Amino acid sequence: MRILMAGAGATGGYFGARLAQAGQDVTFLVRERRYQQLQASGLVLQTPQGTETLQPQLAQASSLTGHYDLIIVTVKSFALDQVMEDIAPAVGPETLIMPILNGLRHIATLQQRFGEDKVIGGLCKINATLGDNGEVIQMTPLHQLYYGALDGHNDARLQRFDAALRDCQVDTRFSDNIMDELWEKWLLLSTLGAVCCLARGNTQQILTSRGGEALLQGVFSEILSVITAEGYQTRPAATARILELLSDPATPMTSSMYRDLIQGFDIEADQVIGDLLLRAKRHSLATPLLNAVDVNLQVYLQQR
Repeated sequence: MRILMAGAGATGGYFGARLAQAGQDVTFLVRERRYQQLQASGLVLQTPQGTETLQPQLAQASSLTGHYDLIIVTVKSFALDQVMEDIAPAVGPETLIMPILNGLRHIATLQQRFGEDKVIGGLCKINATLGDNGEVIQMTPLHQLYYGALDGHNDARLQRFDAALRDCQVDTRFSDNIMDELWEKWLLLSTLGAVCCLARGNTQQILTSRGGEALLQGVFSEILSVITAEGYQTRPAATARILELLSDPATPMTSSMYRDLIQGFDIEADQVIGDLLLRAKRHSLATPLLNAVDVNLQVYLQQR
């Protein structure tokens, strides 16, 4: 099976490396700077178990040839338009596209460009980042990869992909209810990103501050109301686990959006928070805390 990994950052680099190590035919589609970096140093994984280096197959948009069976998109959401242009020559009649992006707006965007039958649901759970020299740093053993048909019908084609993916040394979850998984990931991610970016700190600092717990619970409740209005079939046990995880003062947590913000990078404000506000407006929902977060992030982007 030919797999194209669009992006070789922390997410794409880690999961693409594991697929390649399992014997899959994986090519990383990268920009010039990352291409040169990986050519010179290889793809370096720093995990709790030690350091590994592999020499990946690399491609740039201009050098893509042939169609791929599976394209896994792992770039930041604000880079999606360019990536769609880049991967277009690699999309054939039988190609499936699995985006691992934040939020949900990207699904409709990809379906409009390539067709509903091309796009499947995907998400990952991993605590990873890129080091100063481009190495992928996995900070905890967590490395889960979820995927499945958006309509819940995992046909023979998806089952074939599952057979390939589940041998790649990560915790794979072939879901027949991937949409609920995606809603819940957005609930976790957007709550975490909202409170960390607004308070400029991790959850431990927030929860031990006056009013911090109320802030977190208020943001969580607003987001849950929005995604429920949008079609999420609430799973009380799952949402309770998410809130419990976020509310643990013993475990300091941050989001990738917050980490990007404090480093002065571009952030996924529109995709993670802005899209929630658009959906809230569609249902006439009051979301004052999310609005405050959105204004905060817009000001940050203006000041960059």
